[in-house]
Amino acid sequence: MVVKLALPNKGRLQEPAIRLLEDAGIGAVDRDERQLFARTKDPELELVFVRAQDIPGLVARGAADLGITGYDLVRESGADVVELLDLGFGFARLVVAAHERTGIKSARDIKAGAKVATEFPNLASEYFAKKRVKVELVRVSGAAEITPFVGVADLIVDLTSTGTTLRTHGLREVDELLKTSARLVANRKSLRAERVKIDEIKTALGSVVRARGRKLVLMNVPEAKLEAIKRVMPGMAGPTVSRVEARKPMLAVQAVVEADKVYEVVQRARRAGARDILVVPIERILP
Repeated sequence: MVVKLALPNKGRLQEPAIRLLEDAGIGAVDRDERQLFARTKDPELELVFVRAQDIPGLVARGAADLGITGYDLVRESGADVVELLDLGFGFARLVVAAHERTGIKSARDIKAGAKVATEFPNLASEYFAKKRVKVELVRVSGAAEITPFVGVADLIVDLTSTGTTLRTHGLREVDELLKTSARLVANRKSLRAERVKIDEIKTALGSVVRARGRKLVLMNVPEAKLEAIKRVMPGMAGPTVSRVEARKPMLAVQAVVEADKVYEVVQRARRAGARDILVVPIERILP
C-alpha cells in the first residue's frame, strides 16, 4: 500500500514542508509545480498537493493518510486527526486585534455587537463565547487587517508572526487565542493499518527537526583539563571522550550543543584549556 501525504500547494508552509522532506531524504521526484501528485524517493510514499486549510478534513476522511498543515487550521476545522509531530516551522499566533482609534486595549473593552473580521470563524466564535461577548462575525478570505481601516469591522482575529503587519495597519493586539506551528497529522485508521510505514516517516522527519538548531562541537583537551571541560560541555547525554595519539596526554571531546549556546560553550571551553575547536552542522538526529 502507498501512503499518501498531503502538503500545502502554496502559502507560507509549502516551501518549509518540501525542504523538510528533502532534508529527510524523502523529497519529491520530478515534480512540476502544476502537478497535484508527486512520487518521492520512497516508493511507498506519495505526495498530494492541496490547500493547507483542506488538509485536516482530507486526512480525517482518509483521502490522505498523513498531512502537514498548521495547528491553527486543524483546530479551526475540528477534524478528527491524530497529531504526530510538531515540525518546528510556521510559528505564528492567532490574535484579536483592534484599530488604535477604537480605544480597545483588552478583551474587557470589547462591547456586544462589535464586528469581527476573520478567516477563523470557529475559533473566533469559541473565543468570544468564552468571553461571553456577542459579536457579529464577518468572514473574509484574506487581508483581514484592512477591514477595520475601511469600516467593515471593529476587530479582527488573524495570524501574526512579528506583529509588523498589524502595526503597519494601525492595529493593536488585544488578546491571544493560540500559538501555532506546522504539524504532521494522521488519519486514525491509516495509523492502525500502516503503523510501521507511518512510524518510519515520522522518525525521518523528526530526526531533521531535532537536528535543526543544534551543532556538533569537537575539541582537543589536555587530559588534566577533562573534568573542567565536562562541566562546560552539556551534550545530549554528556560529552563523548576518546584518546588522541599525541606526545602529551590529550583527549578528543565532542558533544551536541544547542545553536544559541555554542558561542558561550566555546568561550568557556577555551578558557578551560580546550583547543582545535570545531563547530559542525548536524543533518539528522535519530533516537
